[in-house]
Order: sequence, then structure tokens, then C-alpha cells
Amino acid sequence: MAIRGEIFSSQVQTEKRTYFFNVKENRTGSHFLNLVESTKKPDGSFERHSIMVYEEDIEKFMRELNRAFKVFKRQRPENSSDE
Repeated sequence: MAIRGEIFSSQVQTEKRTYFFNVKENRTGSHFLNLVESTKKPDGSFERHSIMVYEEDIEKFMRELNRAFKVFKRQRPENSSDE
């Protein structure tokens, strides 16, 4: 069993937001995915939004996320980078 707490963490920084992908372990040893979006506000503070996807739901969550991603890719104009 892993050390309780954070098992994996990565981030994606964009111009306006930072996304965090964290795999954590709770005190009973179960794992969950914690997705966080952080945006800097004009006053310098940060606004954070977080969702947790529990171990027993991760396969269904990933399946639907992949389905949504495929639709997103189909809907994007081919020349969107030329704007």
C-alpha cells in the first residue's frame, strides 16, 4: 500500500488557468482522482474548483470523458489555429 496522501500529481498551465491532476489515497487505503482548476483573480487571490472521482467510478468516468473528447475533436474547425 502507498503512503497515505498524494500518490501522483501533474499540472497543465495555460495563459488563464492551471489544471492539476492528483491521484490520492484516503485514510482507508482507497484511491481517488482529484481534478482542480485554479484561476488567478484580479486581486491576486486564486479561485479553485475541484472534483473528486472515486476509485469505483474511475473506469466509467474515463469512458465518458473519452467520448466527450472525441465529440470535441470532431466539432473543432480544421483551420482553428489559423485565426
